[in-house]
Amino acid sequence: MPPRQQADICVLSILAMANLKKTTKWTMASNEWLRIHDIIVFAYKNYGVKYAENSRETFRKQALHHFRTAAIVEDNGKATNSPDYRYRLTAEFIEVLRQINISSKPLESFKKNHQSLMEIYASKKEMEKMPVKINGEVFTFSPGKHNQLQKAIIEEFAPRFAPNAECLYAGDTIQKDLVKKEERLKELGFTITLHDKMPDVVLYRADKDWIYFIEAVTSVGPMDPKRIQEITSMTSGVKAGMIFVTAFLDFKTYKQFSEQLAWETEIWLAEMPDHMIHMNGDKFLGPRKDSAKKNDGKK
Repeated sequence: MPPRQQADICVLSILAMANLKKTTKWTMASNEWLRIHDIIVFAYKNYGVKYAENSRETFRKQALHHFRTAAIVEDNGKATNSPDYRYRLTAEFIEVLRQINISSKPLESFKKNHQSLMEIYASKKEMEKMPVKINGEVFTFSPGKHNQLQKAIIEEFAPRFAPNAECLYAGDTIQKDLVKKEERLKELGFTITLHDKMPDVVLYRADKDWIYFIEAVTSVGPMDPKRIQEITSMTSGVKAGMIFVTAFLDFKTYKQFSEQLAWETEIWLAEMPDHMIHMNGDKFLGPRKDSAKKNDGKK
């Protein structure tokens, strides 16, 4: 490993995932599924090293991403923003730890087969991804409910309610800006800074001059009044009509957020793809009144 991946934060990550305390024998190393929060708690409780909860991204970028690439750890395939996302040591690497001071054979075997192990775990990760066709190109979403819903928005919602629309933006739980047509966004009047949080999917329908802002909601982030205001602020220069949509996988999830949703917005459920729920307003599936004014009466 390079020097940065030999730092304390990296060493403590491995010790935590192996459940190796100061007096634990190497032969007792285990590989239970852990969250980064669990690693932080373990480091403080057993080694007196305290990390703030907001250092989780540092753990992820400096240690765990590199270890996963090197077939030292694997994740459970959930979305990274899921509370169920976990890491553990690979079966091959746990044997290396258990045989420290006993035999060098597991380490030699690991090093000898390292490239093929990397390919095995990389292939496993690739198999879990979900292919999706956007603007005629094939992309892959990371696994997880949130991306499953985004895939449904592009493949099921768009053909029905935004035919021939162009996808200007689509995020991913791991690769945030999977699709981002910056020049096209600028042409339409967007002024986006690094601090702006784009909706999960943005579609543009040229024949109507409509922009669809779509939030894929599995646990957080519906189109509530606050979110509408945030998007409106970053699109003050946009002249096209703006449609705000909250997408859910099912009716059960929609019910959890129904009281938070802003008026004059649309709701779409992946389990009932042919139908929409309209939150009041003077027209169904059209721009809000405040954005329609910017069209100067254009129909």
